Amino acid sequence: MASPTLIAPSLSDPEHRTQLRRAVIASTIGTAIEWYDFFLYSTMAGLVFAKLFFPKSDPLTGTLEAFAIYAVGFAARPVGAAIFGHFGDRIGRKSTLIATLILMGLGTFAVALVPTYSQIGIWGAVILTVLRFVQGIGVGGEWGGSVLMSMEWARSNGSRGLVASWPQFGVPCGLFVANLVVLAFSQMAGDQFLAWGWRIPFALSLILVAIGLYIRLGIMETPVFARLQAEQKIERRPILEVIKRQPKEILLSALARMSEQAPFYIFTAFIFAYGVHSLNMSRDFLLIAVLAASVLSFVSIPLFGHISDRIGRKAMYMLGALATGVFGFIYFGLLNTGSSVLIFIAIVLSLVPHDMQYGPQAALIAESFTGRLRYSGSSLGYQLASVIAGGPAPMIATWLYSVYHSSTVIAVYIAACAVITLIATALMSDYTGRDIQKEYQHTHPGGVSAHVG
Repeated sequence: MASPTLIAPSLSDPEHRTQLRRAVIASTIGTAIEWYDFFLYSTMAGLVFAKLFFPKSDPLTGTLEAFAIYAVGFAARPVGAAIFGHFGDRIGRKSTLIATLILMGLGTFAVALVPTYSQIGIWGAVILTVLRFVQGIGVGGEWGGSVLMSMEWARSNGSRGLVASWPQFGVPCGLFVANLVVLAFSQMAGDQFLAWGWRIPFALSLILVAIGLYIRLGIMETPVFARLQAEQKIERRPILEVIKRQPKEILLSALARMSEQAPFYIFTAFIFAYGVHSLNMSRDFLLIAVLAASVLSFVSIPLFGHISDRIGRKAMYMLGALATGVFGFIYFGLLNTGSSVLIFIAIVLSLVPHDMQYGPQAALIAESFTGRLRYSGSSLGYQLASVIAGGPAPMIATWLYSVYHSSTVIAVYIAACAVITLIATALMSDYTGRDIQKEYQHTHPGGVSAHVG
């Protein structure tokens, strides 16, 4: 149970604004650190891990094997969502977020110590797989808590889209820092980066975790969770309850992420393997282009979160899904021109359709679940998409290209994801501007209505 000194049942407007600001900063910086850890692996998977851990495989097979370990992190995310969703709804958002940060940071630091194939054979890949699973558990519990820490401090129903988009802002921050660090250390002379330089970015995560912990330890529990505690409405088994009471919301949340998550990892992870091996572009050129794309997201994610407060969460989200389905063809068309300028433009613009969904997504999903089940429900729905969308996407793209020798089929795959998202989002409820403090009413399969909240 959270300490009473960390819960303020009644704050003045200036005090509330201060806590909101601290919560947003803590959520955003903590999320940026965790996503730095996660993206660091995705970047390394496309650049060096195939050579280090699968040297006996040909380049394509080695890349597929590296991305298979990459996918393990996504498979672990729903596990993390279940574990930390339970504690987030039981003991509070703050304590849970501190635990996820520590777990993620230690898992990433340990990657810096993993022996390669030349040192211990296939066991290096086995250890890497275990650590990737640990990383995935940490990220699986992180998102829900970060979003709720920000969103549940928002006093105005008309600003939740913008407020909840700031933890999403941590994703391009993490992407930017991860690619910047890799770009910096990849300038090492000769084979030093491949030999040992790649380990340094992973080791640096300890410093980032220390900064994140300092910030998160100074924030208060959210008013929503404090009220649930005061009213003794803490759910004993939140995961089981949300699966029983809101299964539709969990499923639709996962499917709504198809056209946001799958293309994102094609645009930010698969591009390194495709760009180097098929387009003959340099590693540094691709890193700089992805860096530029992430900088653009600094603006576009909160912008589209804000617009969703004006036009509605679903409308904004569906526009983004439609744009993503069309852009896949434009993206690969520009890449395949071979023109450095057009390739750079394609990569820089690739995250804009994604951000049209990612900006309003946090509020769209979190608002769908009642307060005392919100951490569990939103985390499960959000992270289940990792198994069907984000994790398999680079492998599917690599496999499709190896079979059809054409990027057009990858664009078709992106368009199919967009269709699934459009259908799922159309079936979701839109809580834009509505009071989410009230209890939600749902019906059991047997037809008996029940209140939860």
